[in-house]
Amino acid sequence: MIARPENYYMYWKEIMRQMNNIGVGSLIIVGIISFFVGAVTAIQFAYQLSGGFFPQYLLGFIVRDTMIIELAPTLSCLVLAGKVGSNMASELGTMRVSEQIDALEIMGINSTAYLVWPKIMAGIIIVPPLVIVSAFLGIYGGYLAAENFGISPAHYDYGLRYRFDMFNVFIMMVKSIVFAFLIVSVSCYQGFYVKGGALEIGRASTDAVVYGSILIILFDYIIALVLT
Repeated sequence: MIARPENYYMYWKEIMRQMNNIGVGSLIIVGIISFFVGAVTAIQFAYQLSGGFFPQYLLGFIVRDTMIIELAPTLSCLVLAGKVGSNMASELGTMRVSEQIDALEIMGINSTAYLVWPKIMAGIIIVPPLVIVSAFLGIYGGYLAAENFGISPAHYDYGLRYRFDMFNVFIMMVKSIVFAFLIVSVSCYQGFYVKGGALEIGRASTDAVVYGSILIILFDYIIALVLT
């Protein structure tokens, strides 16, 4: 896969296409889910803490770290595993079954490098910015929900700045890069080695989502264990 490209322009063009499919194509669904997850997180924590005295700024602190460390990277990539992963597995599976991959190899083209490498590079490049947008929208959703719950916006803003640690953002970026690689590589593997027909393509698409989601949760635990 990492062999020297035969045509840099074609590879770059394919990377741009995949970045558009992965990032721009998933922006709306990731944004909507992240916004409401942040809002629900704020409401739930406010409800749990409403029974006793607690500083109001604590809600902003909790929503910020929860979204940055866990919910934004993990939830966004689980959504991508379902949307992007199944699409990539189906695309490559169809190409394998219809013998398009065999035709590329007959023409002397490194099919693995041309079909898989741009997808992995596009995922690694575009998923971290998508996760950042997810974290921002989640925090903003928590802001609106907290305001409706009676939490002062000034207190929420103070909680967002309270004891902010840039290392949490580093953890988010590490997770997003690792998860992006897992999503794309697992999906491409499932689709690239399909044998059979339409039934096997559907099974490969399902396996890509299932295995990708399981690996995301597993590596989420490993990264948290190592970095925290």
